[in-house]
Amino acid sequence: MDLHLKGKRVLVTGASKGIGLACSRVLTQEGCTVLGTSRSISPSPSTKQADLSQRGVAEEIAAWAGDLDVLVNNAGAIPGGDLQRVDEETWRRAWDLKVFGYINLTRAVYAKMKARGKGVIVNILGNAGERLNAAYIAGSTANAGLMAFTRTLGGVSHADGIRVLGINPGPVATDRLLSLYRQMAQTKLGDPERYQELFKEMSFGRPATPEEIAAAVAFFASERSAYTSGCILAIDGGLAARWT
Repeated sequence: MDLHLKGKRVLVTGASKGIGLACSRVLTQEGCTVLGTSRSISPSPSTKQADLSQRGVAEEIAAWAGDLDVLVNNAGAIPGGDLQRVDEETWRRAWDLKVFGYINLTRAVYAKMKARGKGVIVNILGNAGERLNAAYIAGSTANAGLMAFTRTLGGVSHADGIRVLGINPGPVATDRLLSLYRQMAQTKLGDPERYQELFKEMSFGRPATPEEIAAAVAFFASERSAYTSGCILAIDGGLAARWT
């Protein structure tokens, strides 16, 4: 299926690895001009090293990126822990990047999209916002808040010619997840390379691939999804549907 994305100008945050890197690659394959930012990316004409947790950086990125057709908010990693384990400094630092990073960059980019009368914003969230987890309380609360942000803005953005959508991935085979499962395999099985044996409890016996998330981003960004806004797609193998 031709998604008619050729020539679209796209900004992906958190683009140096995992889902962000996969989004950059898939959208490039679709013919987009892709710009990427992250705290660890190598600077180039199409990439910018930036820390969205810092005030003023969102506006700086928006000015650097210029007129965009698509924004993919993806930067952010929130540590696990329950209420007593996650102290205020950790909570604020994580939210400054993911929650306020998404909100501030959306605000800066939205203004430019509104002036042009078109645009798409896709927020990569996380299924912990639906499948609430007290052992990941900062992340669950952040993702639930960003789900509300996505739906609230996406419900009215049509008036400005803009679509705002979200994706809730479940477990995804990023370097971070595979490293965690290797550690678990060492502890439980005595061999870190047996980590795939621990996937058997997951849906379909595996985590999602970053490319599966990126494919959904590309569809949402395209005119094939032109009547979609204010909704959130769960790509979690049915985890959220099983939660009661």
